[in-house]
Amino acid sequence: MNNHHPELFHRYRHNPILTAAQWPYPANSIFNPGATLLRDGTTLLLCRVEDRRGHSHLSVARSANGVDDWHIDCQPTLLAEPERFPEEVWGIEDPRITYLAELGKYVIVYTAYSRVGPGVALALTEDFHDFERYGMIMPPEDKDAALFPHRIGGQWALIHRPVSAPGAHMWMSYSPDLRHWGSHKLMLEARHGGWWDANKIGLSPPPIETAQGWLVIYHGVRQTAGGAIYRLGLALFDLQAPERCLKRSDEWIFGPEEPYERRGDVDNVVFPCGATLAPDGDTIRLYYGAADTSIALATGSVRALLASLDEERTY
Repeated sequence: MNNHHPELFHRYRHNPILTAAQWPYPANSIFNPGATLLRDGTTLLLCRVEDRRGHSHLSVARSANGVDDWHIDCQPTLLAEPERFPEEVWGIEDPRITYLAELGKYVIVYTAYSRVGPGVALALTEDFHDFERYGMIMPPEDKDAALFPHRIGGQWALIHRPVSAPGAHMWMSYSPDLRHWGSHKLMLEARHGGWWDANKIGLSPPPIETAQGWLVIYHGVRQTAGGAIYRLGLALFDLQAPERCLKRSDEWIFGPEEPYERRGDVDNVVFPCGATLAPDGDTIRLYYGAADTSIALATGSVRALLASLDEERTY
């Protein structure tokens, strides 16, 4: 970022916080975790673990302080089940976790990957040991999905990213029961031309409810002569009609700068699927995949993120 711009997210000085070397069983890479705070204050990360076949599964890591001393499940927590769910034959990826107080359960929305492409799948759990799987709720090609924490207008609401030529934009859909989805609405379009978020965008962590609106951190992909660069921007949406964008950042706010973000299995990627909000209601911890290889942590302030959007033009 330019020197006159305040840094909205501050990297943990001992990044990355989780790597394949720490895993209790063989893995190629650990990245793109969903995140949640449990009732006892423990931070739970549901990590994407890619094995040496190139297929991914999900595994839990827990920490009392959300920073270090991670306790990792000694076996995979959630594996693909291609016998029951053929859309998972090439693995499951990029989980996003939302706690639904109405149900007293956590919902995990993740990507099911098969020869027909990525689709959106959903599972419910109370304890991250036993899971009720709903299977695929959005067909390929669709990913980058997360649920809102409560019903809106009597319906559950989902953000997701279907691909339609010539671009990939963020959409919203509604459901009475988490299984049947409709009322599809375009909520945020990728820009065109030379923008950092031209042609392809997608949700990063689940939306954050604030008094001003739903705060959304999203990723944009810029195609360059040297390959793609994944960076983050902000948008704010109406509380009652979250498909209505109120504000959007023109500039990216967080991008690959450190060596562990610049070089890896996929270079130049910061990709958060999870964030936690501290009891103060302001401190946000962003857990992100770095170069599709490791997991890193950055900390910010919801108030500062909203203030930065106040300086943007209004939509």
